[in-house]
Amino acid sequence: MAHPPLRRRRRIAAVAATLGMAWLVVPLATAPAAHAAVTHVANPFVGATPYLNPDYVSEVGAQATADGGTLGTAESKVAGYQTAIWMDHIGAIAGDSTHLGLQAQLDDAVAAGDNLFEVVIYDLPGRDCAALASNGEIPATAAGLTEYESQYIDPITAILGNSKYSNIRIAAVIEPDSLPNAVTNQSKPACQTATPYYETGVEYALNKLHAIPNVYDYLDIGHSGWLGWSSNMNPAAQEFAKVAKATTAGAASVDGFVSDTANTTPLDEPFLPNSTLQVGGNPLDSAKFYQYNPEFDEHHYDEDMHAALVAQGFPSSIGMIVDTSRNGWGGSARPTALNSTPTTVDAYVAANKVDQRPFRGDWCNVNGAGIGARPQAQPYGSSDPIIAFIWVKPPGESDGDYPTATHTHGDPHCDPNGTQTDGNGGTYPTDAIPGYDIPAGQWFAAQFQQLVTNAYPTLGASTGGGDTTPPSVPTGLTVTGTTATSVSLSWTASTDNVGVTAYNVYRGSTKVATVTSGTTYTDTGLTASTSYSYTVTAQDAAGNVSAASSAVTATTSASGGGGGSSGCTATYTVSSDWGSGFNANVTVTNTGTAATTGWKVSWTFGGNQTVSNMWNATDTQSGASVTATNQSYDGAIAAGGNTSFGFGATYSGGNAVPTLTCTAS
Repeated sequence: MAHPPLRRRRRIAAVAATLGMAWLVVPLATAPAAHAAVTHVANPFVGATPYLNPDYVSEVGAQATADGGTLGTAESKVAGYQTAIWMDHIGAIAGDSTHLGLQAQLDDAVAAGDNLFEVVIYDLPGRDCAALASNGEIPATAAGLTEYESQYIDPITAILGNSKYSNIRIAAVIEPDSLPNAVTNQSKPACQTATPYYETGVEYALNKLHAIPNVYDYLDIGHSGWLGWSSNMNPAAQEFAKVAKATTAGAASVDGFVSDTANTTPLDEPFLPNSTLQVGGNPLDSAKFYQYNPEFDEHHYDEDMHAALVAQGFPSSIGMIVDTSRNGWGGSARPTALNSTPTTVDAYVAANKVDQRPFRGDWCNVNGAGIGARPQAQPYGSSDPIIAFIWVKPPGESDGDYPTATHTHGDPHCDPNGTQTDGNGGTYPTDAIPGYDIPAGQWFAAQFQQLVTNAYPTLGASTGGGDTTPPSVPTGLTVTGTTATSVSLSWTASTDNVGVTAYNVYRGSTKVATVTSGTTYTDTGLTASTSYSYTVTAQDAAGNVSAASSAVTATTSASGGGGGSSGCTATYTVSSDWGSGFNANVTVTNTGTAATTGWKVSWTFGGNQTVSNMWNATDTQSGASVTATNQSYDGAIAAGGNTSFGFGATYSGGNAVPTLTCTAS
């Protein structure tokens, strides 16, 4: 199945700085060598004092004063939250008459005593190869790569490496949209040309930035509506690993990954927790809005991408961050309770999704969006891979204008009267806010007013807005069964003033699952004759998390000589079926206690199905019998982790789901 290149934009400066650049060519080696005493913490957002960009604070203040009243009061609160500072062109390093340069911003942070500074590194050669509104200034050529390294990265790292900033935790968001384009948009000649420069440029940036101990590097991973398909997620994890492992420090050069940058995909879809739920005989992810993408929201996408990244060699401690600046989707259109009446997947999804876009690929100045969760460290607790919510995109800055006689650099996706296609023959409106044509990066008053009005949680509190009440503590946690390699649990549902959206299950201090449907869970891949302790917490849509339940202890049974150290299961799902052919996905889960070195999945079709092509596995078929064996890059699955492969096939007659057998080594 062809997947559309779903996109989203950030700001781009309209003009280059007019200030001289001579002072910026200070070599990095001249920075005082006082870095040895700097402690590189696990999560820089915990316990930090955030720096507020005075340029943005001024823009917000002016708008709040102009609007006044209740709206102005709500708008003024936005100025109190940290936003990232964009180095989106070479001139931004020095600054101009209306925007402070990087050194001036850091000096302000020192003077204010703030120790958390967020900066976006965003000027690769051939930047944003699949779009127009945010194309960059540097061409995708060898000379452009030299320019990027010597005139952009080197001056930035020379400033960041100055020892007077060594007490500031500098969180760097690395090149939004770059490596995801290298995964999904290779059909575009511009992306084919740009990809090697993306990979080499990001590698260079990581080497330079990682050498500064108080800098924390976060690679952009797109969002769930872009890389959520298994056929995109695993190749993306491989691409990120490829670039990271090419650096001097390898995977250690990356502190984490950031998703949803400048996009509006919601954190959670509270009334659509199960993408495989059957409605009218079809899974929810078959709805036109999702196009068989099982990742409905950023929370689950980040958790699943985390697992894919760990499988590619990144440490399990790698941190995930979500940009929540514009993904709140509040206001009167937001559903407040489950509507179970619709009998088709499209109607069911439309009635229950909080994401109000008509097409998930809409990205430019999206109409109806709202500010999302406030910046916060450890929003789901210290054991969750999501280590922070941050605001990368400053709310109220335009994504871009559309092509006119005066705006030749515009993007058709920003035209409120335009349309776009999904790659499968569907045509949708751009969903840009009607009546406006604001160049990228410029203040967009109407957008800011809308984002504040539709904020969810509503503006008014530091973390939860209108909802700051956590769910009640789960009670009645009970062990309902054990085997040599598993423990089954159940508990009594929590209550909440708005609604419980999920439960987090912990084995000791390690979170092993997020349960979004029901109050039971089976923990697999355990060791025989071993005791384990479990607790459960509840969470709501605003990110409030309850205290942990009382702990229970379970002891797995003896293995009976079988060991229980290795094993796997395989789950088969038909993702699309057009009568004479179909696509299927298979998820392989390691149920053992140690990482696999390889796996094999076998089955026998009940009809005349014939595999025509397979990805992420090597297939052999003899008659109705099929065997799929891992590729060299996906044979290693961490204990409790999973990977997936898929295939296309032809058939006539019936297409029953076969029984799968999985073996692991």
